[in-house]
Amino acid sequence: MSGFDDENIFGKGVFNEMFDEYFTGDSFLNPLVDVNDNLLFVANVTFEPGCRNNWHIHHASKGGGQVLICVAGKGWYQEDGLDAVELKPGMVVEIKPNVKHWHGAQRDSWFSHISVEVPGEDTSNEWLEVVDDDYYDNL
Repeated sequence: MSGFDDENIFGKGVFNEMFDEYFTGDSFLNPLVDVNDNLLFVANVTFEPGCRNNWHIHHASKGGGQVLICVAGKGWYQEDGLDAVELKPGMVVEIKPNVKHWHGAQRDSWFSHISVEVPGEDTSNEWLEVVDDDYYDNL
């Protein structure tokens, strides 16, 4: 963890209590902007080893979606119907609106990414099923 903390330049933040029910394992949130004074919500999200969020969709009728900027550790990203992609620092993932997906840490590594919520019209997040343990453990 100490080496990871040095690499994770945006900081781990605090336990992500507000969204804990949508994660397997513990995640941490460090908002990087004041959500009340900015157009975008930007935060560093840190996942303990093995932590991942449920499948989910960022809905929007126009605009919307999410951008992930990987900053520390190793993780996974997967869109429904496609193979999981290994995430490493420096990688950027553009998640189009209305795409079912999940992301999180690899089972043996802490992982952090900057999350940028893209503004749009009629935006909402739909949280879905957990990522199956057997499937995840075989990645």
